[in-house]
Amino acid sequence: MKFLLWCILLVLCWPLALVALVIYPLVWLLLLPFRVVGIAVEGALGLVWAIVTLPARMLRAL
Repeated sequence: MKFLLWCILLVLCWPLALVALVIYPLVWLLLLPFRVVGIAVEGALGLVWAIVTLPARMLRAL
């Protein structure tokens, strides 16, 4: 989908498409630390949820 949008942009305005082609990897690299933090936070929240719901799951298993 992104490639198709880029091709349309290339036909309509090729300088903007070339700028987007250069900037896209830089933006991806800038956002990479936020993705790593998001994965870590999601894992920590999953652990907390598992600890909180552990007694209910143990009672349900009995």
